[in-house]
Amino acid sequence: MTHLSVKTLRHYHEVGLLQPAEVDPSSGYRYYRTAQVPTAQVIRRLRDLDMPVEQVGAVLVAGDLESRNALIGAHLRRMEEQLEQTQAAVASLRALVEMSTAPISVEHREVSAVRAIAIEETVSRDDLAAWWAEGFAELRALVAESGLEVSGPPGGLFAGELFEQEVGEAMLFIPVEGRASRSGRARATVVPPGEMAVAVHNGPHTDVDRTYGALGTYVAEHAIGIEGPLRERYLVSRLDTSEASTWRTEIGWPIFQTAAAQYPLSS
Repeated sequence: MTHLSVKTLRHYHEVGLLQPAEVDPSSGYRYYRTAQVPTAQVIRRLRDLDMPVEQVGAVLVAGDLESRNALIGAHLRRMEEQLEQTQAAVASLRALVEMSTAPISVEHREVSAVRAIAIEETVSRDDLAAWWAEGFAELRALVAESGLEVSGPPGGLFAGELFEQEVGEAMLFIPVEGRASRSGRARATVVPPGEMAVAVHNGPHTDVDRTYGALGTYVAEHAIGIEGPLRERYLVSRLDTSEASTWRTEIGWPIFQTAAAQYPLSS
């Protein structure tokens, strides 16, 4: 009646999800009432949606319809996020397999020092995305509270060790006019100048490694790379819009500059 196998029903009994009405003490056979059929069907539907057993149990014991729908809605939102991530990964993989020959423009640039408020910490690569979001939320709150005037796009500096060793120094900053007092992790600083080979990555960060790879290849073959942090500027980012296809991230690779020109490079 429920399309649940004996093995599955036994498992749901063991984890406390669906208790049989009676268990034969001699044979161990489990017996269920027909009134339990709808509950079993709900469990099956939720498990088909990959809802963890613990959350299924929470749905079944929810005290009211609002609580039950909130639990199911939260799981559906997680599934939608996973679907978006999967679709982005598939698109990125397809682009790699098809080996797009769209050119990437590389510019040699002298980057000036800039006054900013910043957060600088040692970060693990696994925590980088969450740290980025939390850090910019804190910096933007400070800008709003202090009445500072933003003087340029937000950005970040990332030590090579962060990518090579999976732990390294990172800085997030927002250029501002005037001075701000220290608040929480944020402090006033001067982002140092540098000579950079610069390229722009268009779209989500799921395939930003392609632009990094093309830019790094260019530096290895056409410039003199030097020690120093990689630099990003977020011309359009998740800070501005949730539409990832419109994001534009400027990536700077430190170099010893010998020419000031633009060079097209196939990625």
